[in-house]
Amino acid sequence: MICKKKSLDQKSGLKYLIYFPDNYYSTYEEYPLVLFLHGAGERGNDLNLVKKHGIPKRIHDGAKFPFITVAPQCPDGIWWSNMKTLGFLEKIILELISDLRIAKNKVYGTGMSMGGFGILDLASSYPNLFTALIPICGGTILNKLHKLSKIPVWIFHGEDDDIIPVESSTLIYKYLKKNNKDTLITVYNNVAHDSWTETYENEKIYDWMLKFKKL
Repeated sequence: MICKKKSLDQKSGLKYLIYFPDNYYSTYEEYPLVLFLHGAGERGNDLNLVKKHGIPKRIHDGAKFPFITVAPQCPDGIWWSNMKTLGFLEKIILELISDLRIAKNKVYGTGMSMGGFGILDLASSYPNLFTALIPICGGTILNKLHKLSKIPVWIFHGEDDDIIPVESSTLIYKYLKKNNKDTLITVYNNVAHDSWTETYENEKIYDWMLKFKKL
């Protein structure tokens, strides 16, 4: 496992963690890229907070993945869905694609809570960036979703979520399913806001995500 800190302060105003598979430096092959967006509680200037949940936590705990992961940190008082912040995220992805051995047809996005909103809004703003999405306990404005009609989306939410109601996800699912056959939803019974722990611990989500590639 290799986990590095890198700053793009001059170019984007965001700092991020980046993970490379163990064999990245010993091969010449291109790798998938996964963007992970954290929740509101991990905002700030301490990148260690980003390791609290999700894919960065699993990597910190020793998990191995066959893809590069980039996990930016959102500054205090700002939301991922802010248009300026979405532009910064696009710049990060494009810079990584330019600088690293990344398979351009295998770029994925996932996020939890505030990050679930952020990944949907980012993909709606820049639909050509992503191959597939996994938003967890998030949401978005429905009139943006027509841009996701060709992107596979697997949505997760807790039935008893008292922070972001499960209807936030079920409405998205119903909207997308009309025109996107690769739309799935998983609603966890008797689960509140933390629907991300079970999701990111499930190896099936990574298999599902990686099976898609752009033509």
